[in-house]
Amino acid sequence: MWKIFSLLFFVVSGVNAQTDTLVLSNNDLIIGEIKSMNKNILGIETDYSDVDFKIKWGNIKRVYSKTNYLITISDGSRYNGKIRSINDSIIGIDAVMPDLVLKFSKNREDIEQPVGGKVEVPRNQIVYLNALDEGFWSRLSLNFDIGTNLTKANNLRQLTFNAGVGYLADRWKGNLTFNALRSTQDDVEPIKRTEVGAIYNYFLPKDWYLIYSLNMLSNTEQLIDLRTSNMVGVGNYVVHTNRSYLGFSAGVNFNNEKFQGDEKATQSGEAFLGAQYNIFDIGDLDLLTNVTVYPSMTEKGRLRTDFKFDIRYEFKFDLYFKVGTTMNYDNQPTEGASELDYIFQTTIGWSL
Repeated sequence: MWKIFSLLFFVVSGVNAQTDTLVLSNNDLIIGEIKSMNKNILGIETDYSDVDFKIKWGNIKRVYSKTNYLITISDGSRYNGKIRSINDSIIGIDAVMPDLVLKFSKNREDIEQPVGGKVEVPRNQIVYLNALDEGFWSRLSLNFDIGTNLTKANNLRQLTFNAGVGYLADRWKGNLTFNALRSTQDDVEPIKRTEVGAIYNYFLPKDWYLIYSLNMLSNTEQLIDLRTSNMVGVGNYVVHTNRSYLGFSAGVNFNNEKFQGDEKATQSGEAFLGAQYNIFDIGDLDLLTNVTVYPSMTEKGRLRTDFKFDIRYEFKFDLYFKVGTTMNYDNQPTEGASELDYIFQTTIGWSL
């Protein structure tokens, strides 16, 4: 009986103070401000802690909040609205669905109004939450990591730097990435690899999305002065849960390539087939695999492949340790270049 009165008191207090209330699986209560939930981890800020609490979504029995959230369900549905537990396994969403628009006429003018209402979903089908009341900064993400190798033998000096920034809106998201590798060694030509990418995804119903990607690569191992790629396509998440994402994509890619020693750049067209698999419900580990195959449409027999695999271990204070590899394969490289280039990185980073 005491637990019931305590729960009612904290819930009412939280509502009056416009704060959020969590009831954990062991019936502990946390009062604070929910920031986000992604990859099965919920972050909540409290007045009595210097850092945000991070709690597994599966360890939360009930949640009560009057904050507006951007909400994603495992079937790909997206809502803007408030959440409140109905029981231990069902959450009610008082929401608007950006995917659906109701059209009606007033004074002979068509007016669009988002469709909303109350929706009830199983708690384990909510895969993403992001508080919207904080405006622009609440939708922004940032990460960077750095690694270095120094050896006396052959006077090896190597530096790796990676950075990324992303923004998530109601119907789209954008990401900018920068990756650089510099390596010098006695009696060996310096190795340089620089990659800059911009990706835009526009969300469609049922976890479909449109893709536009601009990528620029410079790579001394494959004698690439600059390769500029423009990719347009469509993708779908066939698995979208609090344990993993599995998505596939396909489309076309237009290349502009300038190789070392060539006076002019060459243009080519390719199709692309991609797959991405992200596993994250394994303690503090996060595994990401990404592979894209590019069969050429304009150069007979040419086939390129990009492969990336990262293992990331999360520490406290948003710090992480990452081990990763990136491979680029081209069965018809320019004269004197390698078919395969790969890098292996160990870095320390921070994410926001």
